[in-house]
Amino acid sequence: MKILLLAHAFNGLTQRLFVELRALGHPVSVELDIADAVTEEAVARFDPDVVLAPFLKRRIPESVWSRRVCLVVHPGPPGDRGPAALDWAVLHDEHDWGVTVLQAQAEFDAGPVWAWRPLRLRRDATKASLYRQEVTVAAVEAVIEALERVVPGSAHPAGVPPPADAARGWQPPVPAARRALDWRSHGVSELLARVRSADGHPGAIADLFGDPCRVFDAHPATPHTLMRAPAGAPGNAVARRGPALLVRAGDGGVWIGHVRRGDGVGGAVALKLAATRAFARQAAPLPELDVPLLRDESEWDELRYHEFGPAAARVGWLDFEFHNGAMSERQARRLVDALRVARNRATRVLVLAGGRDFFCNGIHLHEIEAAAHEPGDSAADASWRHIEAIDDVALAILQCTDRLTVAALRGNAGAGGCFLALAADRVWARGGVVLNPHYRNMGNLYGSEYWTYLLPRRVGEDAAQAVMRERLPTGAAQAAAQGLIDEAFGDEAFGGDACGGDVAGFERAVAARALALAAAPAYEAAVALKAATRARDEAAKPLASYRAEELDRMRRNFYGFDPSYHVARHHFVHRKPHAWTPRHLAVHR
Repeated sequence: MKILLLAHAFNGLTQRLFVELRALGHPVSVELDIADAVTEEAVARFDPDVVLAPFLKRRIPESVWSRRVCLVVHPGPPGDRGPAALDWAVLHDEHDWGVTVLQAQAEFDAGPVWAWRPLRLRRDATKASLYRQEVTVAAVEAVIEALERVVPGSAHPAGVPPPADAARGWQPPVPAARRALDWRSHGVSELLARVRSADGHPGAIADLFGDPCRVFDAHPATPHTLMRAPAGAPGNAVARRGPALLVRAGDGGVWIGHVRRGDGVGGAVALKLAATRAFARQAAPLPELDVPLLRDESEWDELRYHEFGPAAARVGWLDFEFHNGAMSERQARRLVDALRVARNRATRVLVLAGGRDFFCNGIHLHEIEAAAHEPGDSAADASWRHIEAIDDVALAILQCTDRLTVAALRGNAGAGGCFLALAADRVWARGGVVLNPHYRNMGNLYGSEYWTYLLPRRVGEDAAQAVMRERLPTGAAQAAAQGLIDEAFGDEAFGGDACGGDVAGFERAVAARALALAAAPAYEAAVALKAATRARDEAAKPLASYRAEELDRMRRNFYGFDPSYHVARHHFVHRKPHAWTPRHLAVHR
């Protein structure tokens, strides 16, 4: 069937459906929800059998839903209605939840149910993480089931009966008071619930250093940390770690990783930044409560390393949980230092695991945008520093020739993050992962991270150019089939879940495979071949030459006469509304 994806933005769920539906053989086009007239024109041009709305903030116009099958994905169980389904689910500490595919009508979320899937919400997860993981998996399954019920040419086939207890009804947007943090009266569990329910967008409302702000990326402080930290009244920031500030609460403390100051009030630039960057002057005198890279997982930090396996087949595992997958200069330097520590350990395989929701998405565009507003700095200079820093990470991985390296993609990867993964010897991805191995969507950015070396050696020169030119998301199975990655673990890793939703199952599978790789009889030969290949490639063309050529093109993006990259970055970080749908997505145009 011809399917038109109508969405507010080409977000993760929309990309996942784009990949899955095309893999099933459906012709798919995309139209961003800009105006009713634009939607009407898209439907007239593409003439779809189904209009599928995975992520909308407005009603589909009656001129469309009254004449076409229009299916809406709602991130709540049947009977739940309203724009803040997951927000309320996290605030109410729901455990049993669901995703519903229903037919669009005049009333929001009130049409016939075509399919739905129950799901279990992880405890202590953010709204954004639940959406990217459990909700996305359930939505893909429910959409595929709903599409099986479509009768081309008929606008009103019968739906499916909702469950007997589907009586939640309309839930309004979350009031500002339920977003607000009271450091004195709220306990740590309530503070965390409020931040997690608003994580991603719009953020919880808080007061830090006497300034109103929105806070994100919250983690509980352990008793050990609180014993080390200075005393302070509830609401006082008393220490820092990486991007985060430790804020005292009535019954403990909370690490606040990211904040957005001002929301534009009084001319302030409302950017989501590391808390220590947003409040740099106030954070500078606070003590830094460092923790070892090798530690118990209950003690929060962005990076953590641990090992497992017998002495003769030891495996190292490095997590780098950077918020939304973006890597700043500071984070890149920390990651290079962590790789240095890992290389000094007696392991045979090093697993680079990135983060749970994102492996990595490349350079930190919010940090770069902030530099444009700082005296003596510029977005161009900050972009240059960022790309040099992430190049250093890729180089550290490529030069790790004394053991085997594995990139384990638990979550999605984009732009430079994809090529960091390709720097490893093996690239394994969870079945539901979506990759965007290209840069041009960010204002015709050329890209670095040694992609001109890494991509052609995996897929060939012609295919590499096609990947960069087409700028389309790629599913893990598709990426494995074309040689972009080595393996996408499917049913055997996820207990029968073909949608690849079980991150813990993927981690177990990666650990088992890494142990087998470390213990393999051919291990020494594989490492010797790796070192010999790297030496041969270096003699043919040094990595420094690839980097210099890439950076020469990047210099034009940052400092040249074409402002496309700077415009695209500005629109991205400030969530500017789309003026048109990119033509590589809107094939009907």
